[in-house]
Amino acid sequence: VQLVESGGGLVQPGGSLRLSCAASGFTFSSAIMTWYRQAPGKERELVALITGAGGTTNYVDSVKGRFTISRNNAKNTVYLQMNSLKPDDTAVYYCNFGIYWGQGTQVTVSS
Repeated sequence: VQLVESGGGLVQPGGSLRLSCAASGFTFSSAIMTWYRQAPGKERELVALITGAGGTTNYVDSVKGRFTISRNNAKNTVYLQMNSLKPDDTAVYYCNFGIYWGQGTQVTVSS
C-alpha cells in the first residue's frame, strides 16, 4: 500500500489549496478514505472522510462549509479542497486508509 500526498504549501488567510492523495496497492474504489491533520503540539485529528463510492462524506465541525473531500476512483486519488483557510488550519495533512498513512504534506496559513 502506498499513499502519496501533494498540494500543500503556504497560503494567506482566506485562500485556498487542494490536496491530492494518490493511492496504490489496494482496491481503492471500495476503500473508505480519510484526511487527518496534526498541528504542532496537538494530537492528530480526523478532518474528513469519504466512502468508496463517494456517496457519504463527513467532516470535523471546524472545517464544515469550508473543506470538501472528493475522490476519482478511475485515478485512485482522493482530494481535499480547502477554502477560506484560517491560521488554525496550519498543520501537516495526512491521507489515511486503515493502518496505512501517507508521508504528510505541510499546509501553512499565514500572512
